[in-house]
Amino acid sequence: MEPVTLTKTQARKIILNAAGLARRSQFGTGIEAVYRLIDHLGFVQLDTNYVVERAHHHVMAARIPGYQTEWLGQLCEDGSIFEYFASDAGYLPMHDFRFSLPVKRAFKTQRRPLTPAETKLLKEVLDRAEREESLMVGDFDNDRVEASTGWWDWRPAKVALERLYLDGELMINRTKGFQKVYVLPVNTVPPETDLTMPSDIEYARFVIRRTLGALGVAYAKEIAWRARYVKGNLVKKELEQMARSGEIRTVIVEDLKGPIYMLPDTEMHPEISGEVFILSPFDILNVFRHRLKDFFHFDYQIECFVPAPKRLYGYFSLPVLAGETFIARMDAKADRKKKILIVHNLHFEPIDLDETTIEKLARSLKAFVRFNQCNDIVFKKSNNPNWLETIIERLSR
Repeated sequence: MEPVTLTKTQARKIILNAAGLARRSQFGTGIEAVYRLIDHLGFVQLDTNYVVERAHHHVMAARIPGYQTEWLGQLCEDGSIFEYFASDAGYLPMHDFRFSLPVKRAFKTQRRPLTPAETKLLKEVLDRAEREESLMVGDFDNDRVEASTGWWDWRPAKVALERLYLDGELMINRTKGFQKVYVLPVNTVPPETDLTMPSDIEYARFVIRRTLGALGVAYAKEIAWRARYVKGNLVKKELEQMARSGEIRTVIVEDLKGPIYMLPDTEMHPEISGEVFILSPFDILNVFRHRLKDFFHFDYQIECFVPAPKRLYGYFSLPVLAGETFIARMDAKADRKKKILIVHNLHFEPIDLDETTIEKLARSLKAFVRFNQCNDIVFKKSNNPNWLETIIERLSR
């Protein structure tokens, strides 16, 4: 099958449509839209950073007007979605549960062998979970023998719970305060769920189709990333086979080195609304930095992982997208006690903005303030005082 040739503009539109950012309410409204979005993307990354509202809620709120943070928990409780790993920890649709089994097997078999003491502790914790039905770290006495050496020096009971979760022996629910509650799969997974271990080829092809559905067009390394915990996976091999057979399409994009891939039934000419989205750094659109450079000419890095003296834009800089163009980055923090969203830096990209886009940005800022349970917004700095003044005037209306 002949490759598909795309301009960068065409590729960007396909990417945005696949990400659910062609227009607001692309998947509807209400809790049903949350499920439809997760089912479409196949995986929504979870993150604990609470500078602004957590990333998994941020992803939903950017796309679904009126989003309520409790909806994710409700979908977990009714068995529609579950928390586990793909490329990272996140939420997945329950009907994909069997494709989490290779990852669980990988965690179980690819780590170093357990010591007899560790095996004994795992059994004791699992026995207790079976008796009590749910466990939290706080349910265990402090079983640390030596003083902690840092954040990730977990107590043995915490290590045991996490290993049982990674191995698939336990699953995770969340309290309203986002604390982990470890439960048995039998009490969480609906009885009609398919628990058949997929073959290596089945798993690879599932990852390819799922990832391309969420990314629109993608390089092999991005597709393989979703299967990164399964060492020796067949994703790249099956990509080549599926391209030869026409099950996926090879794409040529101007000035970009391939191979690049897409699904055969991809919508080729989606309309982009031009709305303004304030996005999480962990949004599916933003996690592959090279992709932002190649397709959007946006050089982005989340700087919370960068030493303070080397930060250019701020600790937790949020990409701001208008239509198919990134127009700004906003380093923000929610002061929840004072109910003020503090924008430490609103840095505009070197592009021209019209009045309509500035008005849309102001509306998105108002919604973002409310989403973070704040009543007001304060700006500390911007590289374009005139645009900032206009935005502040719009916000005051």
